[in-house]
Amino acid sequence: MGTITRNFANNLTTSGLLKAAAFNNDSFDNVTSVPSGSLVAGGMVLIKKITASSSATISFVNGSSSVVLDNTYKEYFFTFKNIHPATDNVKFQFNMSTDGGSTYNVTKTTTAWYAYHKENGSEANEAYTPGEDLAQSTAFQPLNSNCGNGNDESFSGTLSLFEPSSTTFVKHFISNTSSYDRDDYAVQWHFAGYGNTTSAVDAVQFSMSSGNIDAGDICLYGIA
Repeated sequence: MGTITRNFANNLTTSGLLKAAAFNNDSFDNVTSVPSGSLVAGGMVLIKKITASSSATISFVNGSSSVVLDNTYKEYFFTFKNIHPATDNVKFQFNMSTDGGSTYNVTKTTTAWYAYHKENGSEANEAYTPGEDLAQSTAFQPLNSNCGNGNDESFSGTLSLFEPSSTTFVKHFISNTSSYDRDDYAVQWHFAGYGNTTSAVDAVQFSMSSGNIDAGDICLYGIA
């Protein structure tokens, strides 16, 4: 034990950092580049970015416009950046397809929870919201609610979809969004559930419950 301790100490600088010589040939000091397109374990690979512009829907369809939504990755990760609705007091929602985007009607069972805090500090709470979840329904699943269309109102967040190409298991998803809603509330929405199908999901569509997606970016990543 004493020898190991001395050897370790000998490889420290006076600032307590490891000396460059302490690294072997696999150290970061010897990495000059990473091959383009290489998959690093746990890394996020950007697949597609779509910018809304008064868009009725935004769809990611496997094989269309360079979209990959197949067995290349076991997790697909969507990010929503400053999504702004054209209509006040609406929900942002999504659905899945198993026929290449011809229909978005996958049966889903889900759960919903949120926490909020009013801007003036007068209200704060958290609650399970049964009105926002689904029970074996083909309807679009909300990912937040009460979205405001004021000039500075928007929301951002994420959606994880796990192994959509599986023909054995249902299609689990988890979503988390942060919203500045129409009544000056900070709201965090959590949704989770599964598409109750063993068919491969090959398309995902986003929309508002009413009106268009006025602005914002939706990006699709594969998790290597």
